Amino acid sequence: MGGACRGSAISVAGEKNHPDNRNRSMRSASDFPARHRFVLAAARLLITLRHPLLVVRFARKMGYWPNPAAPERYNECMLWRRLIDHNPLFVTLSDKLAVKEYIRAVCPELEVPKTLWRGRDPDDIPSALLAGEAVVKANHGCDMNIFVSGGQPDRASIVRQLRRWLRKRQGRRNSEWAYWPIVPEVFVEEMLPLAGGEIATEIKVQVCSGVVCHVRAEDKKALKSRLFDPDGNPLAGRDIDYPREDQALPVTARLVELIRQAALIAPRVAGDLDYVRVDFLVTRERLYAGEITVYSAGGYATWSNPAIMADMEQRWRLDHSDYLRRRHSGLARVYADALRSKCLRANGSPEPVAVAEIHPPLGVPDPHDA
Repeated sequence: MGGACRGSAISVAGEKNHPDNRNRSMRSASDFPARHRFVLAAARLLITLRHPLLVVRFARKMGYWPNPAAPERYNECMLWRRLIDHNPLFVTLSDKLAVKEYIRAVCPELEVPKTLWRGRDPDDIPSALLAGEAVVKANHGCDMNIFVSGGQPDRASIVRQLRRWLRKRQGRRNSEWAYWPIVPEVFVEEMLPLAGGEIATEIKVQVCSGVVCHVRAEDKKALKSRLFDPDGNPLAGRDIDYPREDQALPVTARLVELIRQAALIAPRVAGDLDYVRVDFLVTRERLYAGEITVYSAGGYATWSNPAIMADMEQRWRLDHSDYLRRRHSGLARVYADALRSKCLRANGSPEPVAVAEIHPPLGVPDPHDA
């Protein structure tokens, strides 16, 4: 939330000072009205008292006490989103079934994995769908996937697991509220021939207000990953899931091509959201739509290169959030006005977010690369 959106601030070598060591304009209070400082200080106290366990858990995980009322760091902004910014669109994006229709509407050129069956009772799943290759999922949470091949796992095991998932309500512990209104369903999805061991299995694009911050390519088969800028240039640093240097994903021409495609498509999928992660599934031939992640890593993601996080902090403008774009009344209005004023002094007036043009049809080489 520290600065206005502009071109990439990350060099390939990751040469950038940590945000704690920078003179960030948002932290200057000399021109910030005292009444707004008081409001934000009071809001910080009230939010902390209302959510003490969440704030303490954050401090233990991240190593510092957050400011959930006027966040500046990336993880603080994620905490603010969980507690304050209840954008109704987040519910659609967090629903693994509803998000498919959303993607088809905003980006019809992007292939979406086929849903072969959906329902509320796992016993109703046709046996034929569990005899071959498929992915069985629940729509109301993360990490609820069963990969079925050759009749394994067996039907009874699948049904038992699905029933456990249907009883679970995702996001309670970390206040990931967008999961709560989702009506739980299970569904069977086609299994794509992902390019694990050759290219990657997933490409994940971090987008702030229509601007790509960075891209992560991941190979879940080889247990490797690598960070890239939007042009496909590797970035220094490791991510939270694959932290070791020997887990760096090899860079191939096809991988770079797909990263460039994903970086062009993701802003269109993200629309005018202040921050979101747009995921793609990777096959040899093309990209497929994956998930749209509102609470990336539950809000606790870290990178070994501080420039990665500093860049997202620079680009993530809370005045582009649904909460600060809406009108409020009473004390909520007083708080929103104070936070909006702080954003204005840090970033200037928010500009409309341009909707990016879609990339040429997926699977077709980019003519600019010819």
